[in-house]
Amino acid sequence: MVRGKTEMKRIENPTSRQVTFSKRRSGLLKKAFELSVLCEAEVGLIVFSPRGKLYEFSSTSMPKTIERYGSHSKESSNHHKRATEQNIQQLKFETAALQKKIEFLEAQRKKYLAENLESCSVEELQQMEAKIEQSLQKVRGKKNQLFEDQIAILQEKQTGLLRENGVLRQKVEDQTVPVAEGMPSNEEAQKIEVETELHIGWPPVRTAVAKKATEKHSK
Repeated sequence: MVRGKTEMKRIENPTSRQVTFSKRRSGLLKKAFELSVLCEAEVGLIVFSPRGKLYEFSSTSMPKTIERYGSHSKESSNHHKRATEQNIQQLKFETAALQKKIEFLEAQRKKYLAENLESCSVEELQQMEAKIEQSLQKVRGKKNQLFEDQIAILQEKQTGLLRENGVLRQKVEDQTVPVAEGMPSNEEAQKIEVETELHIGWPPVRTAVAKKATEKHSK
């Protein structure tokens, strides 16, 4: 049967806990012995049971192994302490160097802002002037580049608007031509004019005849 994975937590059953302790303690002591023999290593193992009983194994002598461990631990502690002190000294040195660099940069900044120029020599002032001129050239170049980019964008927009305007004008002309073709010319309009004058009474041709008939009847 496959052995299941043991969950790493305290065994609640006292009997099972004691059995497990005995088995694993024996296995641990056996592994320590094998390690010392196979690898010629100095091994010291100390185990206290839950009831306080001591179990130990040493490939040489337990007191010597403990003494060796103590001296090694002390050396490691001293080495770590020395490394820590060296790191602290290095950090102090770097902090002082950064502080001096900050002070130097702050002084240079004030000089470029035309402050505290009394201590500057002629050569230093000339160098500062040359650097400022170089900076101004770079600033002007960047400004001109931005202007050129903006002009190019505006020209591109203008081209697009002109293109759209041409398309709209063509559409208007296409819609106007059929109406113009269906309308009569000026001469044709004059020929087909209709008299729209309003007359009240008898038509002009019958006016005389009607007048004579009226006179006879009155006589």
